[in-house]
Amino acid sequence: MSRTGLTEASRALAQASAVMADLVDRFGPARFGPKPPVGERFEVLSREIAYQQLAGKAASAIWGRVREQTPEWAPGAVLALGEEPLRGAGLSGAKTRAMLDLAAHCEQGSLDLACLGRLSDQEVIDQLSQVWGIGTWTAQMFLIFSLRRLDVWPVGDFGVRKGYGLAHGWTEAPSADELGPLGDQFRPFRSVAAWYCWRATEV
Repeated sequence: MSRTGLTEASRALAQASAVMADLVDRFGPARFGPKPPVGERFEVLSREIAYQQLAGKAASAIWGRVREQTPEWAPGAVLALGEEPLRGAGLSGAKTRAMLDLAAHCEQGSLDLACLGRLSDQEVIDQLSQVWGIGTWTAQMFLIFSLRRLDVWPVGDFGVRKGYGLAHGWTEAPSADELGPLGDQFRPFRSVAAWYCWRATEV
């Protein structure tokens, strides 16, 4: 997902939808941060677990405290920490269990994060979902922000649903079931369309 590719995707979305064209005019070409190195995928997924169902500032504060628990954020180091330090840093019991289960799968070799880039979107979701506490939303965030897949449509994300509704002047956000087919017009750039929906919630 290069800068040139994102610019082309933004142009294609503007041509596909007048509402999306307005968002592109307001926010410019979509922008994603640097692609995380393969060696940081475990930390990225751990962070996504910490962010589940939390607003940005609260999640950032908790993740900051969690990350301070060990200088090296690797599966073995997290398993060595155990439950108490993670709970003490602010993680819920469920998120602590999920983070430790992720570490165990990676340490035992039943989940090879380095190989995920060679799999299809659905195969990545299936692989990650074997970890307790990782579902479709977390896997889709990983697909978009770590693997830079262009055509992911995270209908379970409330921010995407809210932004879509706001951009269209609706009084209520569409449900996940309603939003699903509405994204078809944005193929094969639904990840970029989701980015614009997130931006729509900021104004």
